[in-house]
Amino acid sequence: MSAHVASRSPRSMAWARRRAAFGQFCREFSRQRAGMVGLVFLVVIIALAMLAPVLAPAWMLDVTKVMDSPRFAPPSMEHPLGTDHQGRELWVRMLWGAQVSLLVGFAATAMSMIIGTVVGIAAGHFTGLSGALLMRLIDFFLVLPSLILAIVLSTVLSRGVWTIVIAIGLTSWAGTARVVRAQTLSVESRDYVERSRVLGAGHWHIIVKHLLPAVLPLVLANTTLTVGSAIIAESTLAFLGLGDTTLQSWGAVLRNSMDVSAATSGYWWYVLVPGLAIVMVVLAFTLVGRAVETIVNPTLRSR
Repeated sequence: MSAHVASRSPRSMAWARRRAAFGQFCREFSRQRAGMVGLVFLVVIIALAMLAPVLAPAWMLDVTKVMDSPRFAPPSMEHPLGTDHQGRELWVRMLWGAQVSLLVGFAATAMSMIIGTVVGIAAGHFTGLSGALLMRLIDFFLVLPSLILAIVLSTVLSRGVWTIVIAIGLTSWAGTARVVRAQTLSVESRDYVERSRVLGAGHWHIIVKHLLPAVLPLVLANTTLTVGSAIIAESTLAFLGLGDTTLQSWGAVLRNSMDVSAATSGYWWYVLVPGLAIVMVVLAFTLVGRAVETIVNPTLRSR
């Protein structure tokens, strides 16, 4: 047994530790009831969004093929979530809209997390003029109204899903960068980092081998919380008419409901269905994010 352990390479031992840590994380997460409820709900929503072409064929969104369907039909056995002003089933639009809303949420969050992590680690690791300039850049984006900047970018660039992704991603990374910088400064003062620096380790080695693994759990917790904010931002931009009008999204459904004054005309389902969908998905991401944050941050476990 000892010979087998001695023959294992440092890389294999590192991966073994990571697998053990991941297993421990999964066990601790499974004990977080609120987090599990949010995770199960998100899995169901993602599965429904992926199965949208099967459950609701694209022809059901074609206005010319649903002309016989009643307009503004309230929820019933025949129309589970009611119909819109063109006779289309709301549940069909919600399924297809989930694809765009979730895609924008995940893609914009990924861009935001990458930018925030890179800038945050650089601002915390490098000292002198470069670190000060990066910190001023973070402060600038923190005080800048992100929604207004996203609206400007969406107006200047050509309309489309990826334009919204870029607009949200470029305006929501500063909070992550500030958190990552604080964690980087804490890790930089630890003995093993100082020992690596004394032994001649360069910037790239310290960042990749020591700083990045230390900040990744915090980035993961922040990611799950940021997805919800990105979905709200996408819905806001689509509601303002800055999204792709040829695609379905929950924000676009809300905008259509306001265009026909559904809230004041008694067509409550037209406003309530997309609004509840956005609230519930954001709440689910928040529950998952809080559970992950509780696990990776031991100081929160006793609260």
